[in-house]
Amino acid sequence: MAQSPVIMLGIESSCDETAAAIVAADKTIYANEIASQIETHAKHGGVVPEVAARAHLEMIDQVIRDALATAGLTMGDIDAVAATGGPGLIGGVAVGTVTAKAIAAARQIPYFAVNHLEGHALSPRLADDVAFPYLLLLVSGGHTQLLAVVGPGDYRRYGTTMDDAAGEAFDKCAKAMGLGYPGGPAIEAAAKSGDAKAIALPRPLKGSAGCHFSFSGLKTALVNRLSQFGGPEAAPIADLAASLQAAIADCLADRTKAALTRFRDEFPHDDANQPALVIAGGVAANQHIFAVLQRVAADANFRLSVPPAKLCTDNAAMIAWAALERFDRPDDLAFAPRPRWPLDPEASPPPGRGVRQ
Repeated sequence: MAQSPVIMLGIESSCDETAAAIVAADKTIYANEIASQIETHAKHGGVVPEVAARAHLEMIDQVIRDALATAGLTMGDIDAVAATGGPGLIGGVAVGTVTAKAIAAARQIPYFAVNHLEGHALSPRLADDVAFPYLLLLVSGGHTQLLAVVGPGDYRRYGTTMDDAAGEAFDKCAKAMGLGYPGGPAIEAAAKSGDAKAIALPRPLKGSAGCHFSFSGLKTALVNRLSQFGGPEAAPIADLAASLQAAIADCLADRTKAALTRFRDEFPHDDANQPALVIAGGVAANQHIFAVLQRVAADANFRLSVPPAKLCTDNAAMIAWAALERFDRPDDLAFAPRPRWPLDPEASPPPGRGVRQ
């Protein structure tokens, strides 16, 4: 009789989504439950760490019960448990970590502490047959990075943001324009009726050496233009939104082009084995940005792979899958949650006032 595939319970609580998923080693997603805090944090114009931590604590048990119910399984069917161990808001990360450790200890099953960024990095392999190595553009509310994904636990960071992440720029600019939170979808909706060439905005670092990003200056430029118009009530919001979206897309495309060249030099492929460019993270859902990057990939003869929307935003299925990718290497229950946890600890920091890990 064939042995049943390993079944992993995954938990994600690094920001403002309390999530639990049940995934099998054969890539079957039995459940992928998410309790969103968007409405709560929208009142504040962004995520409030203390509020998020309390919400995780209140929801974590229920979300796990929901996942088991959706899957039609009991805790006795679970072979191992994984939780985001960082990076992220430490209060939320701690909630998920403690919960996973308690389950592992009570049931005497393996425990895995998963790097949230690795969850995003490996999520394409849950939905698509993407072979190692591949180039990853991780673009979300908290992270904007370009990484060569060589294998589980083996990453080479080509570029990261020197200040704001792309998603953070969307959120901050949307707040300034009075469009609400989360900013990415709001700006994309407003941009549909706007003219992307109407308002000149900078493209920080475009054409520069390397693969690093910077979005803080773009945010400042937009706020200054708002002020020149007399505030959001008097400004052409649709044109501003379209112009901002185009500027962010241009920056992502330019830096990605540089990374594609470096990747091809480091990992040569013949014509029969087309390399892959993978886009992961919530910003990947933006249709304009997707279209721009699709052209970039095609021009460089790279296959483009984007996980389905449910795996692009923060979710627990990607955490479960990342643990399954290294099932032979569980973690010790002494693992301590980490607010910072770079995928490539050897990467040199870019010049600038800060580095997002």
